[in-house]
Amino acid sequence: MSDYRIETKCIQSGYTPKNGEPRVLPIYQSTTFKYETSEQMGRLFDLEESGYFYTRLQNPTNDAVAAKICDLEGGYAGMLTSSGQAASFYAVMNIAQQGDHIVCASALYGGTYNLYAHTIKKMGVEATFVDPDCTEEELNAAFQDNTKAVFGETIANPALVVLDIEKFAKAAHAHGVPLIVDNTFATPINCRPFEWGADIVTHSTTKYMDGHATCVGGAIIDSGNFDWEAHAEKFPGLTTPDETYHGIVYTQKFGKGAYITKATAQLMRDLGSIQSPQNAFLLNIGLETLHLRVPRHCENALKVARYLKDHEKVDWVHCPSMEGDPYYELAQKYMPGGTCGVLTFGLKGGRAAAEKMMDHLKLAAIVTHVADARTCVLHPASHTHRQMNDQELREAGVQPELIRFSVGIENAEDIIADVEQALAQI
Repeated sequence: MSDYRIETKCIQSGYTPKNGEPRVLPIYQSTTFKYETSEQMGRLFDLEESGYFYTRLQNPTNDAVAAKICDLEGGYAGMLTSSGQAASFYAVMNIAQQGDHIVCASALYGGTYNLYAHTIKKMGVEATFVDPDCTEEELNAAFQDNTKAVFGETIANPALVVLDIEKFAKAAHAHGVPLIVDNTFATPINCRPFEWGADIVTHSTTKYMDGHATCVGGAIIDSGNFDWEAHAEKFPGLTTPDETYHGIVYTQKFGKGAYITKATAQLMRDLGSIQSPQNAFLLNIGLETLHLRVPRHCENALKVARYLKDHEKVDWVHCPSMEGDPYYELAQKYMPGGTCGVLTFGLKGGRAAAEKMMDHLKLAAIVTHVADARTCVLHPASHTHRQMNDQELREAGVQPELIRFSVGIENAEDIIADVEQALAQI
C-alpha cells in the first residue's frame, strides 16, 4: 500500500481480501488455531514459521489493523496492545531491564509520567525527565552510560507542548539509543515522526484512531531504521541469544523485524496485554474515517480557541495551531496541516471558576477521555493528574486552573454557544 496516499491507506491498508473472501475485515474471535500435525505447532512455538496458535500472542484481526497503522506511519512492523499504557510500557521494557535508564520529555500524559517515574522504577529502570524546551546541551547532559531510550509525546497531553522531534532524535542517536514518540494526539494524518528521525512510535488507539470512545487499545510501530547491532552491547535482549527460544538472536534471525518480534514473542507471551479481536475490528472502522475526522477536529478547535482568546473571563488559551501560541512555530514545522482537536485554557477566576464553568456545560461532557467525536472536558489537576504533587504538575505543564477541552466534530457554533452560556454562569 506504500504507493497510495494516506487517505486511501486509512481505508485499504492492512487487509486485502482474496477471491471469494469477506470484503470487510473478519473478526477472528477465537483463542486458538488448529493444525494438522504436532510438528507444525512446534515450529510455531520455536519461531521457525509465522502463523497463529494462541490469541494472547497474535491474532489475524489484530495483525491486519496493526499493519494498517504501520502503513499510515510509514513503519516497518507493528503490533497492537490492550491500551496505550501497555504500548508505552512495552515500548521501553522491550529494550530496558533492571539497572537501565531512560530519558523522557517531562511534558507527558499523567499516566505515562507515573509509569516511567514510579512503576518502572520499582523494576529497576530509572527515568530522568527533561524540559522539552531545554537546550541541546541540557538534553545531552541527561544521558547516562546505561541510557537505553528517549521518550516524548508529539503533542503533550494536556500541556500541548510540541516536541522538537529532530532535536530529541539527534541527541538520542548521538548516544546510540532510539527515540520513542507517542503520536496519539497528532496521529499520522498530521505528523509522521519517522520522517523527522524518530525510531519507534506508540499510540493510544483509544483516542482519535478509534474516534468514538468504544474501545481501549494501543499500538507500537517500529520504523525498522534503528541499527540495534551497531550498539549491540546496549541491547543484549535483541542481540544475544534468547534461551527461552532455544537461543535465537532476534536481530540475526528477524533483521528489521527484531524489535516487534521480540515484543510479541517475549513480552506479549509473558505479560499478555493483547487487544481483543472485537476491539481491533472496531478500531479498524474508526481508522477508515480518520482522515476525515482529524481535519474537522482541528478546524473546530481553532475556532473555539480564537473565541476563548477574546473572551473577557479567559486568562489564557493554548492551541498550537493558533497564531501567537508558544508552540506555533514548531507546530508549523512538524504539523503544518493542523495539530489536534484538544486545547487548554485557564479562567481569570482560577481553579474554582474552572470547576464551576465545567459544571454548567451542556453539550460538552465531563468525562475521563479525550479525542473522540463528541466534545468533552476535563480538569487534569483534579482528575487525570491528581496523583501528582505541585512540582510534578508544573513539570508536566499542568496549571491548577487548566481546563482540557477536547473539541469534537459537532457544529463549531454549537460548541461555542455551549461554552458561552457556561462562562456566563461565573
